[in-house]
Amino acid sequence: MKYIIDENNVEAKELPGRVLRWLVTPEMKISDNFSMNVVVIKPGNTVKPAHAHPGMEEVIYISRGAGKAYIDGIVHEIHEGTMVLFKPNSIHMLRNDGNEEMKVICIFTPPATLNDYIFYEDIEFPVSN
Repeated sequence: MKYIIDENNVEAKELPGRVLRWLVTPEMKISDNFSMNVVVIKPGNTVKPAHAHPGMEEVIYISRGAGKAYIDGIVHEIHEGTMVLFKPNSIHMLRNDGNEEMKVICIFTPPATLNDYIFYEDIEFPVSN
């Protein structure tokens, strides 16, 4: 069983607004209690579409960069060193409005996969003034 995983050895998935690498998934049988991915968002990009995770919490930690988090209609400033908790069913998305890549560590409990997301295609990230 693998207990040490190098993100550079994990397949990258190009998704709207980000590059995602799943480090821990339910299928890997590493943990029964959480799943984890790392997301890189380039400057000017927004993670789309807005989405929620029914029945699970997501904790994110911004390890590099800065931007904004949309959570249930409210926009919050986030930056390196910020932790954000998305409660079950909260609708959220991220935007990198900084000048460098934003790197985000995402942990889900109980474990999640992309199949567990509910997408909200009609919600746009509010335009800043």
